[in-house]
Amino acid sequence: MVNQGVVCSVDPRASEAGRSVLAAGGNAVDAAIAAGAVLTVVAPHLCGLGGDLFALVHRPGDQTPASLNASGRAGSGADPEQLRAEGHRDMPFRGDVRSTPVPGCVDGWFTLHDRYGTRPMAELLTPAIELAAEGWPATAMLARAGATLDGVEGAEDLTGLVPGQTVTRARTAAALRAIAADGRDGFYLGDFGRGLIEMGRGLFDGADLEAPQADWAGPLSIDALGHRVWTAAPNSQGYLLLLSLAIADRLDPPADSDQAMWAHYLVEASRQAGHDRPERLSEDADVTDLLASAAERAARIDPERRADLPESHCGGGTTYMAVLDRDGWGVSYIQSNAAGFGTGLFEPRTGIGLQNRGVGFNLTAGHPAEYGPGRRPPHTLVPALVTRGDGSLRLVAGTMGGDSQPQILTQLLSRVLRSGQSVTEAVAAPRWCLHSGPNGFGTWAGPYEFDVELERGSPDAWRRGLADRGHRIADRNAGTFGHAHLIEVDPDGRAGGAADPRAETGTVAVV
Repeated sequence: MVNQGVVCSVDPRASEAGRSVLAAGGNAVDAAIAAGAVLTVVAPHLCGLGGDLFALVHRPGDQTPASLNASGRAGSGADPEQLRAEGHRDMPFRGDVRSTPVPGCVDGWFTLHDRYGTRPMAELLTPAIELAAEGWPATAMLARAGATLDGVEGAEDLTGLVPGQTVTRARTAAALRAIAADGRDGFYLGDFGRGLIEMGRGLFDGADLEAPQADWAGPLSIDALGHRVWTAAPNSQGYLLLLSLAIADRLDPPADSDQAMWAHYLVEASRQAGHDRPERLSEDADVTDLLASAAERAARIDPERRADLPESHCGGGTTYMAVLDRDGWGVSYIQSNAAGFGTGLFEPRTGIGLQNRGVGFNLTAGHPAEYGPGRRPPHTLVPALVTRGDGSLRLVAGTMGGDSQPQILTQLLSRVLRSGQSVTEAVAAPRWCLHSGPNGFGTWAGPYEFDVELERGSPDAWRRGLADRGHRIADRNAGTFGHAHLIEVDPDGRAGGAADPRAETGTVAVV
């Protein structure tokens, strides 16, 4: 048992929906579904019914968390040869439905609910339905994002907004009602599914929409920072978090996170962990040997200079939520469109945006992550949990941020577990990220003019120390460093959470 339930999300309406479910006797999974559904309505620039989700579920007494992979698969008409014939070397980033796998989000809700849910799904979807039908005030972030959609069919509800203006999404409310009434078939075999098949023009067929897009898979874990750290297995890039932490453990960074050596060692650990990601990460990847290589990779790191690594030339809007109930269940939950509004395409019957998660596929013939029918792309989403040696829950952790998610989490976990910072201090502290190219998904595709981005307000010692060691530095504003949320449970069952101040409306709700 813990002293209070906690919901941390990017939006107060989502956090309140989750809190209300907990207050009514629902568990952390029920709360995550309700809050996640609200986010698909009020934060369509970050996530939506047309996107994917991953989740880890911790139950007291279970030594291993359950890991949900609800990432969708490419349509049966996926044709890499056609894209290559058109001159594409990478998957199209915007405006092309071929970069849209079948969305996994809705199947993810039902897969979570079937195993762990205690409240009726229709009840859990009611807050989202009511907000979509009755409206809510637009945030400045949504208004800015919606300005990019002028003239896009299906996105009419999201354009021309000013902050504070009431937004309604009647078509999306109808789609959610169909899900509440008819289950996953109300979505995949209803208006949305029919519209997706029409938009794909042979890319998708009925069998693609009938096939489940979510399944349970064993999580990955590693011992680091005196704890057990858990994340999702490939096609998630979560192994990068584990490998970065294992490498850093062997370097013994200083506890003082303001020191240059703290930043240098963690930057180098992240570079050593991830430089071969484009070649190795696919849905079928076995990363056992990579996790076992931590000592070897740590040995390559020089305390006085940036390592020279082989540059990879393989091509390559998310929101995270942390939930804890008073019975000690923890859910690390992340759902995403990939980049902002994804492809920038909307299914017009329902007003639902289509993700562009297919940008993770490779177009090199024979590559293990090559675009193809029924395949899942490499994924940036990294849910995380941390447990103690006795299996009790210590942290629920995650962040948005594309390629940078493992790097941000490496810093957050290091701050809390090595430096002894509170979750509030850790979430608010300055961050660095490896430069991820013009769209946030190209970290390992360089070379670039610079390689490390520092959040404005970072310690001067970071800037001087990294530059002196050969890192190419650029200063960036807070908006490029993710929205992270943390929940911590102390050994006596006292719980607390932190929502990222970088998010305009990040909110912690407790019950």
